[in-house]
Amino acid sequence: MKPLYFDYNATTPMLPEVRQAMLPYLEAIYGNPGCGHAWGYAARQALDQARGQVAGLINCPPENLLFTSCATESNNWVLFGLLEGEKDARLVTSAIEHPAILEPAKVLEAKGLKVTRVGVDSQGLVSLDEVAAACTPDTRLISVMLANNETGAVQPLAEIAAWARPRGILVHSDAAQAVGKIPVDVKALGVDFLTIAGHKLYAPKGVGALYARNPSRLRPLLYGGGQEQGLRSGTENIPHMVGLGAACQLAGEDLIQEMTRQAQLGALFLQGLQGLGVDYRLHSAQAPRLPGTMSLGFGGLKAGDILSGLVGYDVGVSAGAACHGDATTISHVLAAMGVPKEYAEGTLRFSWGRPTSQGDVAELVHRLGLVLASLG
Repeated sequence: MKPLYFDYNATTPMLPEVRQAMLPYLEAIYGNPGCGHAWGYAARQALDQARGQVAGLINCPPENLLFTSCATESNNWVLFGLLEGEKDARLVTSAIEHPAILEPAKVLEAKGLKVTRVGVDSQGLVSLDEVAAACTPDTRLISVMLANNETGAVQPLAEIAAWARPRGILVHSDAAQAVGKIPVDVKALGVDFLTIAGHKLYAPKGVGALYARNPSRLRPLLYGGGQEQGLRSGTENIPHMVGLGAACQLAGEDLIQEMTRQAQLGALFLQGLQGLGVDYRLHSAQAPRLPGTMSLGFGGLKAGDILSGLVGYDVGVSAGAACHGDATTISHVLAAMGVPKEYAEGTLRFSWGRPTSQGDVAELVHRLGLVLASLG
């Protein structure tokens, strides 16, 4: 039985081309880019190229791109780097953010920062009007994700940034789920900061990036040798940075075509589900969504039961609800959307990517049908 991986929003496999690009920097080219000899120059050249590749994908100058270890680090850097100790400032964010935003916001709030969390509509979308209403003269930062990790709903980020800019409010977006999957142009979006995660777009885990329109606004994250414009000291992780650069280069080469292909896979999946005759609900069905993400609630069933059944058939997906004994806890995203309990408790997230084929989708429908039939 062929394993079926449909959890690309959790992490992606490293593409062979990315691995090949990294190999020389794990073996022969091992110099420190801060050194003034041939080994150092080779590493520095690789670092500059990788920075340019990542910057090119999101349409920003290389000097506005800072490497980090992951999206969580990038998000924390923005929130703490701009807001820590600013008790007279306010952060406006959404109720459906990733924990990498919500948790640091809680810490800052406990230290005296004012935080407003804006809700979403039934489609999982943030409203510009509600964001605007939440802002006050002391609002320093708005942080709204570009694409939701559970539903794939794409937020009206450009509208929010266009409203915030003339009012002097900075805008950050956690775009970990969007970069490499849909076009992300920081100039068109108008954001001040944007987060990238390597392992969401076929680069290795342990590398990320942060776009900063004006890096000098950030406080240094680490002190030491002055790397990353003196803002994040520490010898650069060249192999992983090269991997992220290669992944971004690959993503930009056929992004629109791959979006179309993945959207077609989603259409096939829904067609197959309809053929099963099961009761399901597609969350954020009326919202603009990532082409490779579907959050589906199966009426009257428990996500844990479906997930266990799929594991038995060697299928990897994620649950939108967690079971603890006799109680079921639904995700904060579904709760914010007001999804009815009978569908929220039976929600699974299916996400696919570049290696996924039509045959994989057909087999997924078959195995899912067997599981649902056994639970019906």
